[in-house]
Amino acid sequence: MPVKDDLARRRYEKLIDRLDSLMRAALKPEYQGYYGHLILSSDDLAEMGELKDVRRAAREAGRRLGWKATTQLVGGRLFVLDEREVPEEIEQLAGDTAAAAIDGAWQEGRRPHGI
Repeated sequence: MPVKDDLARRRYEKLIDRLDSLMRAALKPEYQGYYGHLILSSDDLAEMGELKDVRRAAREAGRRLGWKATTQLVGGRLFVLDEREVPEEIEQLAGDTAAAAIDGAWQEGRRPHGI
């Protein structure tokens, strides 16, 4: 029986490592680790195993990154979110970045096409 427990533990650790890697890859360096999130599709979830195990592993991976990690299942997708309070300067930077992106999209939409 201990062999099965050891195998389950190793699989779980590999899942944590995989989620940690995905979460790190989604971070924007300019936000200094804040605004972390990961969205796993239903296909991702089916590949990773039991939902309860994926959620638990995602929270553990988040703790490794210093997150206050929460998970929410919405429409078959699992959202892993960092719910820490964001420092004001990072919040301002993110707001400015979002405003610039929206302004750029708005300007692009106003340009005549096909001329």
